Amino acid sequence: MVARLRRQATDDAEVEVKACGGGLGANVWDTVSAFANTHGGYLLLGLDEADGFVPARGFNLDRVRDQFVEGIGDGGSDGRLAMPPSYDLERHLVDGAPVLLISIAENDLGTKPCYVRAKGVQGGSYKRVDDKDIKLSTTELFEMQRALTPQESDRTPIPEAEITDLDPVLVERLIDLKRESKALRGAEDRTAQLARLNATTKDGVVRLAGLVVAGIYPQQFLPRLLIDVTVHPTNEKSMPGAKVRFLDRVSCEGPLPEAIDQAVQAVARNLRTYSVVEGTARENHLEIPREVLREAIANAVVHREYHELFRGQPVTVDVFPDRVVVTNPGGLWGGKTLENLDDGTSRCRNQTLMQLLQSVPFPSGAGLTVEGQGGGVKLMIHEMEAHALDRPRFRASADQVTVELRRHGAEIPALRSWLRDLTDRQLSALEDAALLMARREGTVSVSRVRADLRIDSDDARELLTELVNVGLLREIGNEEYELWSLEPALRPSEREVLNALDDSRPLDVNELAAVLGKSPNALRPILRKLVTMGRVSATAPPTSRHRRYLRAST
Repeated sequence: MVARLRRQATDDAEVEVKACGGGLGANVWDTVSAFANTHGGYLLLGLDEADGFVPARGFNLDRVRDQFVEGIGDGGSDGRLAMPPSYDLERHLVDGAPVLLISIAENDLGTKPCYVRAKGVQGGSYKRVDDKDIKLSTTELFEMQRALTPQESDRTPIPEAEITDLDPVLVERLIDLKRESKALRGAEDRTAQLARLNATTKDGVVRLAGLVVAGIYPQQFLPRLLIDVTVHPTNEKSMPGAKVRFLDRVSCEGPLPEAIDQAVQAVARNLRTYSVVEGTARENHLEIPREVLREAIANAVVHREYHELFRGQPVTVDVFPDRVVVTNPGGLWGGKTLENLDDGTSRCRNQTLMQLLQSVPFPSGAGLTVEGQGGGVKLMIHEMEAHALDRPRFRASADQVTVELRRHGAEIPALRSWLRDLTDRQLSALEDAALLMARREGTVSVSRVRADLRIDSDDARELLTELVNVGLLREIGNEEYELWSLEPALRPSEREVLNALDDSRPLDVNELAAVLGKSPNALRPILRKLVTMGRVSATAPPTSRHRRYLRAST
Protein backbone atom coordinates (compact mmCIF):
# COMPACT_ATOMS: atom_id res chain seq x y z
CA MET A 1 0.00 0.00 0.00
CA VAL A 2 2.76 2.43 0.96
CA ALA A 3 4.76 1.61 -2.18
CA ARG A 4 1.69 2.42 -4.30
CA LEU A 5 1.09 5.70 -2.48
CA ARG A 6 4.71 6.71 -2.93
CA ARG A 7 4.61 5.91 -6.65
CA GLN A 8 1.50 8.01 -7.23
CA ALA A 9 2.61 10.73 -4.76
CA THR A 10 -0.90 11.10 -3.31
CA ASP A 11 -3.51 9.19 -1.38
CA ASP A 12 -6.62 8.07 -3.26
CA ALA A 13 -10.16 6.72 -3.11
CA GLU A 14 -9.10 3.74 -1.00
CA VAL A 15 -6.56 5.24 1.40
CA GLU A 16 -6.37 8.46 3.41
CA VAL A 17 -3.03 9.21 5.08
CA LYS A 18 -2.77 11.40 8.18
CA ALA A 19 0.46 12.36 9.97
CA CYS A 20 -1.21 12.80 13.39
CA GLY A 21 2.04 14.17 14.83
CA GLY A 22 0.05 16.25 17.30
CA GLY A 23 -2.73 13.74 17.77
CA LEU A 24 -5.84 12.81 15.84
CA GLY A 25 -7.17 15.81 13.92
CA ALA A 26 -10.88 16.64 13.74
CA ASN A 27 -11.02 16.31 9.94
CA VAL A 28 -10.39 12.57 10.18
CA TRP A 29 -14.12 12.17 10.94
CA ASP A 30 -15.04 13.68 7.57
CA THR A 31 -13.02 10.90 5.96
CA VAL A 32 -14.57 8.17 8.10
CA SER A 33 -18.01 9.47 7.07
CA ALA A 34 -16.93 9.48 3.41
CA PHE A 35 -15.63 5.90 3.50
CA ALA A 36 -18.72 4.66 5.37
CA ASN A 37 -21.04 6.29 2.83
CA THR A 38 -19.12 5.13 -0.26
CA HIS A 39 -17.17 1.86 -0.58
CA GLY A 40 -15.18 1.72 2.65
CA GLY A 41 -11.45 2.39 2.82
CA TYR A 42 -8.34 2.69 4.97
CA LEU A 43 -7.00 5.34 7.30
CA LEU A 44 -3.20 5.09 7.44
CA LEU A 45 -2.07 7.11 10.45
CA GLY A 46 1.52 8.04 11.24
CA LEU A 47 2.90 8.90 7.79
CA ASP A 48 3.62 12.37 6.44
CA GLU A 49 2.24 12.76 2.91
CA ALA A 50 3.99 16.10 2.34
CA ASP A 51 7.41 14.49 2.86
CA GLY A 52 6.71 11.50 0.58
CA PHE A 53 4.82 9.20 2.96
CA VAL A 54 7.63 8.78 5.46
CA PRO A 55 7.11 8.26 9.21
CA ALA A 56 5.75 11.40 10.84
CA ARG A 57 7.56 13.11 13.67
CA GLY A 58 5.81 13.03 17.03
CA PHE A 59 3.37 10.25 16.13
CA ASN A 60 2.22 8.39 19.23
CA LEU A 61 0.33 5.30 18.11
CA ASP A 62 -1.28 4.45 21.45
CA ARG A 63 -2.54 7.99 22.00
CA VAL A 64 -3.98 8.24 18.46
CA ARG A 65 -5.60 4.81 18.78
CA ASP A 66 -7.33 5.82 22.03
CA GLN A 67 -8.52 9.08 20.45
CA PHE A 68 -9.99 7.20 17.51
CA VAL A 69 -11.74 4.56 19.64
CA GLU A 70 -13.27 7.23 21.86
CA GLY A 71 -14.22 9.44 18.90
CA ILE A 72 -16.04 6.67 17.06
CA GLY A 73 -18.11 5.93 20.15
CA ASP A 74 -16.44 2.87 21.67
CA GLY A 75 -15.04 4.74 24.66
CA GLY A 76 -18.29 5.08 26.61
CA SER A 77 -19.52 8.28 24.94
CA ASP A 78 -21.79 8.91 21.96
CA GLY A 79 -18.79 9.63 19.76
CA ARG A 80 -18.26 12.09 16.93
CA LEU A 81 -20.36 10.24 14.35
CA ALA A 82 -23.97 9.30 13.90
CA MET A 83 -24.31 5.84 12.30
CA PRO A 84 -20.62 5.01 12.89
CA PRO A 85 -19.20 2.23 10.68
CA SER A 86 -17.55 -1.03 11.64
CA TYR A 87 -13.75 -0.87 11.74
CA ASP A 88 -10.59 -2.86 12.43
CA LEU A 89 -7.26 -1.65 13.86
CA GLU A 90 -3.85 -3.04 12.89
CA ARG A 91 -0.33 -2.09 13.93
CA HIS A 92 2.34 -2.07 11.24
CA LEU A 93 5.89 -0.87 10.68
CA VAL A 94 6.94 1.39 7.82
CA ASP A 95 10.68 2.06 7.52
CA GLY A 96 10.99 0.67 11.05
CA ALA A 97 8.50 3.15 12.53
CA PRO A 98 5.03 2.23 13.90
CA VAL A 99 1.89 3.21 11.98
CA LEU A 100 -1.78 2.53 12.62
CA LEU A 101 -3.93 1.08 9.83
CA ILE A 102 -7.69 1.42 10.35
CA SER A 103 -10.02 -0.42 7.98
CA ILE A 104 -13.38 1.37 7.62
CA ALA A 105 -16.31 -0.72 6.36
CA GLU A 106 -19.06 0.63 4.13
CA ASN A 107 -22.32 1.04 6.01
CA ASP A 108 -25.29 -1.08 5.01
CA LEU A 109 -28.44 0.40 3.52
CA GLY A 110 -30.55 1.69 6.36
CA THR A 111 -27.48 2.95 8.25
CA LYS A 112 -26.55 5.64 5.77
CA PRO A 113 -25.68 8.42 5.85
CA CYS A 114 -22.94 8.30 8.46
CA TYR A 115 -22.34 11.92 9.45
CA VAL A 116 -20.36 14.15 11.82
CA ARG A 117 -22.73 14.99 14.68
CA ALA A 118 -21.40 18.49 15.26
CA LYS A 119 -22.10 19.45 11.62
CA GLY A 120 -25.53 17.84 11.33
CA VAL A 121 -26.78 15.50 8.62
CA GLN A 122 -26.86 18.21 5.92
CA GLY A 123 -23.38 19.58 6.58
CA GLY A 124 -21.59 16.55 7.97
CA SER A 125 -22.35 13.76 5.49
CA TYR A 126 -19.57 12.99 3.00
CA LYS A 127 -18.67 10.69 0.12
CA ARG A 128 -15.24 9.67 -1.18
CA VAL A 129 -14.23 10.90 -4.64
CA ASP A 130 -10.60 10.05 -5.45
CA ASP A 131 -8.61 11.54 -2.55
CA LYS A 132 -11.31 14.06 -1.60
CA ASP A 133 -14.09 14.02 0.99
CA ILE A 134 -17.06 15.67 -0.72
CA LYS A 135 -20.30 16.69 0.98
CA LEU A 136 -23.30 14.68 -0.10
CA SER A 137 -25.84 16.56 -2.18
CA THR A 138 -29.48 16.98 -1.21
CA THR A 139 -30.57 14.28 -3.65
CA GLU A 140 -27.87 11.85 -2.45
CA LEU A 141 -28.97 12.33 1.15
CA PHE A 142 -32.60 11.86 0.16
CA GLU A 143 -31.88 8.57 -1.61
CA MET A 144 -29.73 7.20 1.23
CA GLN A 145 -32.36 8.01 3.83
CA ARG A 146 -35.18 6.40 1.82
CA ALA A 147 -33.32 3.48 0.23
CA LEU A 148 -35.41 0.93 2.15
CA THR A 149 -38.58 2.99 2.63
CA PRO A 150 -41.72 2.22 0.60
CA GLN A 151 -42.19 5.06 -1.88
CA GLU A 152 -45.35 6.65 -3.21
CA SER A 153 -43.98 9.43 -5.41
CA ASP A 154 -45.57 7.79 -8.45
CA ARG A 155 -48.96 7.97 -6.70
CA THR A 156 -48.73 11.75 -6.23
CA PRO A 157 -51.86 13.55 -7.49
CA ILE A 158 -51.20 16.15 -10.20
CA PRO A 159 -53.91 18.75 -9.38
CA GLU A 160 -53.67 20.61 -12.71
CA ALA A 161 -54.35 17.46 -14.75
CA GLU A 162 -57.85 16.20 -15.45
CA ILE A 163 -59.22 12.90 -16.75
CA THR A 164 -59.69 14.60 -20.12
CA ASP A 165 -55.88 14.93 -20.28
CA LEU A 166 -55.64 11.13 -20.56
CA ASP A 167 -55.50 9.56 -24.01
CA PRO A 168 -58.83 7.76 -24.64
CA VAL A 169 -57.13 5.09 -26.78
CA LEU A 170 -54.53 4.26 -24.09
CA VAL A 171 -57.20 4.29 -21.39
CA GLU A 172 -59.32 1.88 -23.45
CA ARG A 173 -56.34 -0.48 -23.91
CA LEU A 174 -55.65 -0.35 -20.19
CA ILE A 175 -59.27 -1.09 -19.29
CA ASP A 176 -59.58 -3.86 -21.91
CA LEU A 177 -56.59 -5.74 -20.54
CA LYS A 178 -58.05 -5.60 -17.02
CA ARG A 179 -61.74 -5.96 -17.89
CA GLU A 180 -62.07 -9.60 -16.80
CA SER A 181 -59.85 -9.24 -13.74
CA LYS A 182 -60.84 -8.80 -10.11
CA ALA A 183 -59.35 -5.31 -10.25
CA LEU A 184 -62.42 -3.93 -12.02
CA ARG A 185 -65.05 -5.99 -10.24
CA GLY A 186 -67.96 -3.65 -9.44
CA ALA A 187 -66.38 -0.62 -11.14
CA GLU A 188 -69.05 0.31 -13.64
CA ASP A 189 -68.04 3.70 -15.02
CA ARG A 190 -64.74 4.99 -16.38
CA THR A 191 -64.02 7.19 -13.34
CA ALA A 192 -64.37 4.26 -10.96
CA GLN A 193 -62.30 2.00 -13.21
CA LEU A 194 -59.41 4.48 -13.42
CA ALA A 195 -59.47 4.94 -9.66
CA ARG A 196 -59.45 1.17 -9.11
CA LEU A 197 -56.36 0.89 -11.33
CA ASN A 198 -54.68 3.75 -9.42
CA ALA A 199 -54.46 5.94 -12.51
CA THR A 200 -56.50 8.48 -10.55
CA THR A 201 -57.52 9.08 -6.95
CA LYS A 202 -61.03 8.22 -5.75
CA ASP A 203 -61.87 11.88 -6.25
CA GLY A 204 -60.88 11.68 -9.91
CA VAL A 205 -57.57 13.58 -9.63
CA VAL A 206 -54.99 12.14 -12.05
CA ARG A 207 -51.99 10.50 -10.35
CA LEU A 208 -48.45 10.94 -11.67
CA ALA A 209 -48.28 7.28 -12.74
CA GLY A 210 -51.57 7.52 -14.63
CA LEU A 211 -50.49 10.72 -16.36
CA VAL A 212 -47.06 9.49 -17.56
CA VAL A 213 -48.46 6.14 -18.71
CA ALA A 214 -51.70 7.22 -20.39
CA GLY A 215 -51.54 11.01 -20.70
CA ILE A 216 -52.02 12.73 -24.05
CA TYR A 217 -48.99 14.93 -23.34
CA PRO A 218 -47.66 14.43 -19.78
CA GLN A 219 -44.90 16.98 -20.35
CA GLN A 220 -47.49 19.76 -20.25
CA PHE A 221 -47.51 19.23 -16.47
CA LEU A 222 -44.14 17.49 -15.96
CA PRO A 223 -41.85 19.09 -18.57
CA ARG A 224 -38.65 17.13 -17.80
CA LEU A 225 -40.12 13.66 -17.40
CA LEU A 226 -38.88 12.57 -20.82
CA ILE A 227 -36.06 10.56 -22.39
CA ASP A 228 -33.19 12.63 -23.78
CA VAL A 229 -31.27 10.78 -26.52
CA THR A 230 -28.00 12.43 -27.60
CA VAL A 231 -25.53 11.13 -30.19
CA HIS A 232 -21.96 12.32 -29.62
CA PRO A 233 -19.21 12.64 -32.25
CA THR A 234 -16.43 11.40 -29.92
CA ASN A 235 -16.11 9.01 -27.00
CA GLU A 236 -16.53 11.84 -24.49
CA LYS A 237 -19.13 14.56 -24.22
CA SER A 238 -18.12 17.66 -26.17
CA MET A 239 -17.10 20.73 -24.23
CA PRO A 240 -19.18 23.90 -24.53
CA GLY A 241 -17.94 25.92 -27.50
CA ALA A 242 -16.98 22.88 -29.58
CA LYS A 243 -17.90 23.18 -33.26
CA VAL A 244 -19.95 19.95 -33.22
CA ARG A 245 -21.37 19.12 -29.81
CA PHE A 246 -23.66 16.32 -30.95
CA LEU A 247 -24.65 14.58 -34.17
CA ASP A 248 -28.28 13.92 -33.29
CA ARG A 249 -30.56 14.77 -30.38
CA VAL A 250 -34.12 13.69 -29.71
CA SER A 251 -36.36 14.62 -26.78
CA CYS A 252 -38.64 11.59 -26.57
CA GLU A 253 -41.91 12.84 -25.13
CA GLY A 254 -45.51 11.73 -24.78
CA PRO A 255 -46.72 8.82 -22.62
CA LEU A 256 -43.94 6.50 -21.46
CA PRO A 257 -44.70 3.58 -23.82
CA GLU A 258 -44.47 5.97 -26.77
CA ALA A 259 -41.37 7.73 -25.40
CA ILE A 260 -39.56 4.42 -24.85
CA ASP A 261 -40.41 3.28 -28.38
CA GLN A 262 -39.19 6.58 -29.82
CA ALA A 263 -35.95 6.41 -27.81
CA VAL A 264 -35.18 2.87 -29.02
CA GLN A 265 -35.73 3.96 -32.61
CA ALA A 266 -33.54 7.07 -32.15
CA VAL A 267 -30.67 4.96 -30.79
CA ALA A 268 -31.11 2.20 -33.37
CA ARG A 269 -30.84 4.52 -36.36
CA ASN A 270 -27.45 5.67 -35.05
CA LEU A 271 -26.05 2.14 -34.67
CA ARG A 272 -24.47 -0.05 -37.31
CA THR A 273 -25.98 -3.27 -38.60
CA TYR A 274 -24.44 -6.48 -39.84
CA SER A 275 -25.85 -9.40 -41.80
CA VAL A 276 -26.06 -13.06 -40.86
CA VAL A 277 -27.17 -15.83 -43.23
CA GLU A 278 -29.64 -18.24 -41.63
CA GLY A 279 -30.41 -21.10 -44.02
CA THR A 280 -31.38 -19.40 -47.27
CA ALA A 281 -32.34 -16.07 -45.64
CA ARG A 282 -30.15 -13.10 -44.77
CA GLU A 283 -30.97 -11.30 -41.53
CA ASN A 284 -29.78 -7.87 -40.46
CA HIS A 285 -28.81 -7.36 -36.81
CA LEU A 286 -28.09 -4.21 -34.82
CA GLU A 287 -24.65 -4.15 -33.21
CA ILE A 288 -26.53 -3.94 -29.88
CA PRO A 289 -29.65 -6.13 -29.92
CA ARG A 290 -32.85 -4.09 -30.03
CA GLU A 291 -34.27 -6.12 -27.11
CA VAL A 292 -31.36 -4.99 -24.95
CA LEU A 293 -31.84 -1.33 -25.86
CA ARG A 294 -35.55 -1.55 -25.09
CA GLU A 295 -34.98 -3.29 -21.76
CA ALA A 296 -32.25 -0.84 -20.65
CA ILE A 297 -34.39 2.22 -21.45
CA ALA A 298 -37.61 0.76 -20.03
CA ASN A 299 -35.77 -0.24 -16.83
CA ALA A 300 -34.44 3.29 -16.44
CA VAL A 301 -37.92 4.76 -16.84
CA VAL A 302 -39.72 2.42 -14.45
CA HIS A 303 -37.02 2.39 -11.73
CA ARG A 304 -36.09 6.07 -11.74
CA GLU A 305 -36.93 8.37 -8.83
CA TYR A 306 -40.14 10.40 -9.35
CA HIS A 307 -39.96 12.48 -6.16
CA GLU A 308 -40.26 16.21 -6.84
CA LEU A 309 -36.53 16.65 -6.09
CA PHE A 310 -35.78 14.62 -9.23
CA ARG A 311 -38.54 15.69 -11.61
CA GLY A 312 -36.27 18.21 -13.29
CA GLN A 313 -33.99 15.40 -14.51
CA PRO A 314 -34.83 13.28 -17.56
CA VAL A 315 -33.66 9.76 -18.28
CA THR A 316 -30.66 10.24 -20.59
CA VAL A 317 -29.34 8.00 -23.35
CA ASP A 318 -25.89 8.98 -24.60
CA VAL A 319 -24.73 7.30 -27.81
CA PHE A 320 -20.94 7.40 -28.21
CA PRO A 321 -18.90 5.76 -31.00
CA ASP A 322 -17.81 2.99 -28.60
CA ARG A 323 -20.82 2.63 -26.24
CA VAL A 324 -24.39 3.51 -25.34
CA VAL A 325 -24.95 4.79 -21.79
CA VAL A 326 -28.44 4.89 -20.22
CA THR A 327 -28.73 6.93 -17.01
CA ASN A 328 -31.67 7.31 -14.67
CA PRO A 329 -32.08 9.69 -11.71
CA GLY A 330 -32.26 7.91 -8.37
CA GLY A 331 -30.09 5.22 -6.81
CA LEU A 332 -30.72 1.52 -6.35
CA TRP A 333 -33.67 0.85 -4.07
CA GLY A 334 -35.05 -1.82 -1.77
CA GLY A 335 -31.82 -3.66 -1.04
CA LYS A 336 -30.74 -3.99 -4.65
CA THR A 337 -26.96 -3.77 -5.15
CA LEU A 338 -24.66 -4.14 -8.14
CA GLU A 339 -23.95 -7.67 -6.90
CA ASN A 340 -27.58 -8.86 -6.88
CA LEU A 341 -29.05 -6.94 -9.82
CA ASP A 342 -29.34 -10.12 -11.88
CA ASP A 343 -30.74 -12.39 -9.17
CA GLY A 344 -34.17 -12.50 -10.81
CA THR A 345 -36.05 -10.78 -7.99
CA SER A 346 -38.18 -7.72 -8.65
CA ARG A 347 -37.98 -4.77 -6.26
CA CYS A 348 -39.49 -1.56 -7.57
CA ARG A 349 -39.89 1.74 -5.77
CA ASN A 350 -42.66 2.74 -8.22
CA GLN A 351 -45.22 -0.03 -7.68
CA THR A 352 -48.20 1.80 -9.16
CA LEU A 353 -46.24 2.82 -12.24
CA MET A 354 -45.02 -0.75 -12.69
CA GLN A 355 -48.58 -2.07 -12.40
CA LEU A 356 -49.85 0.28 -15.09
CA LEU A 357 -46.94 -0.26 -17.48
CA GLN A 358 -47.49 -4.02 -17.22
CA SER A 359 -50.94 -3.42 -18.69
CA VAL A 360 -50.08 -1.09 -21.60
CA PRO A 361 -48.57 -2.34 -24.88
CA PHE A 362 -45.96 -0.50 -26.89
CA PRO A 363 -47.39 1.59 -29.74
CA SER A 364 -45.73 -0.82 -32.17
CA GLY A 365 -47.69 -3.67 -30.59
CA ALA A 366 -44.47 -5.56 -29.74
CA GLY A 367 -45.50 -6.78 -26.29
CA LEU A 368 -46.19 -4.96 -23.05
CA THR A 369 -44.02 -2.08 -21.91
CA VAL A 370 -42.53 -3.96 -18.94
CA GLU A 371 -42.84 -7.52 -17.68
CA GLY A 372 -42.16 -6.86 -13.99
CA GLN A 373 -40.82 -10.32 -13.13
CA GLY A 374 -37.25 -9.31 -12.31
CA GLY A 375 -35.81 -10.87 -15.45
CA GLY A 376 -34.85 -7.69 -17.32
CA VAL A 377 -31.20 -7.60 -16.32
CA LYS A 378 -30.81 -11.34 -16.98
CA LEU A 379 -32.33 -10.84 -20.43
CA MET A 380 -29.86 -8.06 -21.22
CA ILE A 381 -26.89 -10.15 -20.10
CA HIS A 382 -28.00 -13.24 -22.04
CA GLU A 383 -28.79 -11.32 -25.22
CA MET A 384 -25.41 -9.56 -25.21
CA GLU A 385 -23.48 -12.74 -24.52
CA ALA A 386 -25.52 -14.73 -27.05
CA HIS A 387 -24.22 -12.32 -29.68
CA ALA A 388 -20.64 -12.62 -28.32
CA LEU A 389 -20.82 -9.05 -26.97
CA ASP A 390 -19.55 -7.65 -23.68
CA ARG A 391 -21.89 -7.90 -20.70
CA PRO A 392 -23.76 -4.73 -19.74
CA ARG A 393 -21.76 -2.69 -17.24
CA PHE A 394 -23.76 -1.25 -14.35
CA ARG A 395 -22.65 1.61 -12.12
CA ALA A 396 -24.55 3.13 -9.22
CA SER A 397 -24.09 6.15 -6.99
CA ALA A 398 -26.41 7.30 -4.23
CA ASP A 399 -28.65 9.21 -6.64
CA GLN A 400 -27.96 7.78 -10.10
CA VAL A 401 -27.77 4.44 -11.93
CA THR A 402 -26.18 3.88 -15.33
CA VAL A 403 -25.90 0.91 -17.65
CA GLU A 404 -23.22 0.91 -20.33
CA LEU A 405 -23.62 -1.20 -23.47
CA ARG A 406 -20.41 -1.58 -25.43
CA ARG A 407 -20.70 -1.04 -29.17
CA HIS A 408 -18.79 -3.23 -31.56
CA GLY A 409 -19.55 -1.32 -34.74
CA ALA A 410 -15.92 -0.67 -35.53
CA GLU A 411 -14.97 -4.32 -35.25
CA ILE A 412 -18.06 -6.02 -36.73
CA PRO A 413 -16.77 -5.78 -40.34
CA ALA A 414 -13.39 -7.13 -39.20
CA LEU A 415 -15.04 -9.95 -37.26
CA ARG A 416 -17.25 -10.90 -40.20
CA SER A 417 -14.18 -10.87 -42.43
CA TRP A 418 -12.28 -12.99 -39.90
CA LEU A 419 -15.10 -15.53 -39.78
CA ARG A 420 -15.24 -15.72 -43.59
CA ASP A 421 -11.48 -16.25 -43.73
CA LEU A 422 -11.65 -19.16 -41.27
CA THR A 423 -13.56 -21.44 -43.63
CA ASP A 424 -15.49 -21.64 -46.85
CA ARG A 425 -18.23 -23.43 -44.95
CA GLN A 426 -21.37 -21.36 -44.26
CA LEU A 427 -21.56 -20.82 -40.49
CA SER A 428 -24.76 -20.57 -38.49
CA ALA A 429 -25.37 -17.71 -36.04
CA LEU A 430 -24.67 -20.07 -33.09
CA GLU A 431 -21.39 -21.19 -34.65
CA ASP A 432 -20.45 -17.55 -35.24
CA ALA A 433 -21.10 -16.77 -31.59
CA ALA A 434 -19.09 -19.76 -30.31
CA LEU A 435 -16.09 -18.88 -32.50
CA LEU A 436 -16.24 -15.23 -31.46
CA MET A 437 -16.28 -16.31 -27.80
CA ALA A 438 -13.18 -18.43 -28.41
CA ARG A 439 -11.45 -15.50 -30.09
CA ARG A 440 -12.37 -13.01 -27.37
CA GLU A 441 -11.78 -15.21 -24.29
CA GLY A 442 -9.05 -17.52 -25.62
CA THR A 443 -11.16 -20.60 -24.96
CA VAL A 444 -14.79 -21.70 -25.17
CA SER A 445 -16.51 -24.47 -23.20
CA VAL A 446 -19.72 -26.46 -23.24
CA SER A 447 -20.89 -24.80 -20.03
CA ARG A 448 -20.18 -21.31 -21.35
CA VAL A 449 -21.98 -21.95 -24.65
CA ARG A 450 -24.94 -23.47 -22.81
CA ALA A 451 -25.26 -20.44 -20.49
CA ASP A 452 -24.58 -17.69 -23.02
CA LEU A 453 -26.45 -19.06 -26.01
CA ARG A 454 -29.25 -20.55 -23.88
CA ILE A 455 -29.16 -23.99 -25.46
CA ASP A 456 -29.02 -27.30 -23.61
CA SER A 457 -25.76 -29.13 -22.91
CA ASP A 458 -26.21 -31.77 -25.61
CA ASP A 459 -26.78 -29.09 -28.27
CA ALA A 460 -23.73 -27.19 -27.01
CA ARG A 461 -21.57 -30.33 -27.25
CA GLU A 462 -22.88 -31.06 -30.74
CA LEU A 463 -22.16 -27.49 -31.83
CA LEU A 464 -18.57 -27.51 -30.54
CA THR A 465 -17.89 -31.07 -31.78
CA GLU A 466 -18.96 -30.03 -35.28
CA LEU A 467 -16.54 -27.08 -35.16
CA VAL A 468 -13.81 -29.53 -34.13
CA ASN A 469 -14.72 -31.88 -37.00
CA VAL A 470 -14.40 -29.11 -39.58
CA GLY A 471 -11.03 -28.05 -38.18
CA LEU A 472 -11.97 -24.74 -36.53
CA LEU A 473 -11.60 -25.73 -32.86
CA ARG A 474 -9.44 -28.20 -30.95
CA GLU A 475 -10.16 -29.68 -27.53
CA ILE A 476 -7.67 -28.69 -24.83
CA GLY A 477 -9.37 -30.05 -21.74
CA ASN A 478 -12.58 -31.44 -20.32
CA GLU A 479 -15.18 -29.96 -22.71
CA GLU A 480 -13.00 -26.89 -23.26
CA TYR A 481 -11.79 -25.77 -26.69
CA GLU A 482 -9.61 -23.19 -28.41
CA LEU A 483 -9.23 -22.01 -31.99
CA TRP A 484 -6.95 -24.05 -34.26
CA SER A 485 -5.66 -20.76 -35.63
CA LEU A 486 -4.24 -19.77 -32.22
CA GLU A 487 -0.90 -20.84 -30.88
CA PRO A 488 -1.15 -23.71 -28.39
CA ALA A 489 -2.60 -22.59 -25.09
CA LEU A 490 -0.27 -21.12 -22.49
CA ARG A 491 0.55 -23.09 -19.37
CA PRO A 492 -1.07 -21.79 -16.17
CA SER A 493 2.24 -20.39 -14.89
CA GLU A 494 2.81 -18.58 -18.20
CA ARG A 495 -0.71 -17.16 -18.26
CA GLU A 496 -0.29 -16.00 -14.65
CA VAL A 497 2.84 -14.04 -15.57
CA LEU A 498 1.19 -12.59 -18.66
CA ASN A 499 -1.85 -11.47 -16.66
CA ALA A 500 0.38 -9.72 -14.11
CA LEU A 501 1.94 -7.53 -16.81
CA ASP A 502 0.38 -4.66 -18.69
CA ASP A 503 1.38 -2.87 -21.88
CA SER A 504 2.14 0.53 -20.37
CA ARG A 505 4.02 0.11 -17.05
CA PRO A 506 7.12 -2.11 -17.26
CA LEU A 507 8.12 -4.34 -14.33
CA ASP A 508 11.51 -5.87 -13.59
CA VAL A 509 11.77 -9.48 -12.48
CA ASN A 510 11.97 -8.57 -8.79
CA GLU A 511 8.84 -6.41 -8.96
CA LEU A 512 7.02 -9.15 -10.82
CA ALA A 513 8.16 -11.70 -8.23
CA ALA A 514 6.72 -9.52 -5.45
CA VAL A 515 3.38 -9.26 -7.27
CA LEU A 516 3.11 -13.02 -7.87
CA GLY A 517 4.72 -14.23 -4.66
CA LYS A 518 7.33 -16.25 -6.57
CA SER A 519 11.12 -16.20 -6.71
CA PRO A 520 12.89 -14.28 -9.51
CA ASN A 521 14.76 -17.45 -10.53
CA ALA A 522 11.45 -19.28 -11.09
CA LEU A 523 10.17 -16.46 -13.30
CA ARG A 524 13.22 -15.94 -15.55
CA PRO A 525 12.71 -19.04 -17.79
CA ILE A 526 8.99 -18.24 -18.12
CA LEU A 527 9.80 -14.67 -19.16
CA ARG A 528 12.40 -15.89 -21.70
CA LYS A 529 9.80 -18.17 -23.29
CA LEU A 530 7.13 -15.45 -23.41
CA VAL A 531 9.60 -13.03 -25.00
CA THR A 532 10.50 -15.66 -27.61
CA MET A 533 6.78 -16.23 -28.33
CA GLY A 534 6.28 -12.51 -28.82
CA ARG A 535 3.78 -12.33 -25.94
CA VAL A 536 6.10 -10.17 -23.79
CA SER A 537 8.47 -7.36 -24.75
CA ALA A 538 11.76 -6.71 -22.94
CA THR A 539 13.09 -3.16 -22.55
CA ALA A 540 16.80 -4.08 -22.50
CA PRO A 541 19.17 -6.96 -23.42
CA PRO A 542 19.17 -10.10 -21.23
CA THR A 543 22.44 -9.09 -19.52
CA SER A 544 21.25 -5.61 -18.58
CA ARG A 545 20.42 -4.83 -14.96
CA HIS A 546 17.77 -2.42 -16.29
CA ARG A 547 15.82 -5.11 -18.17
CA ARG A 548 12.06 -4.78 -17.62
CA TYR A 549 9.05 -6.47 -19.16
CA LEU A 550 5.81 -5.37 -20.82
CA ARG A 551 2.89 -7.38 -22.14
CA ALA A 552 3.11 -7.16 -25.92
CA SER A 553 0.29 -5.26 -27.60
CA THR A 554 -1.96 -7.51 -29.72
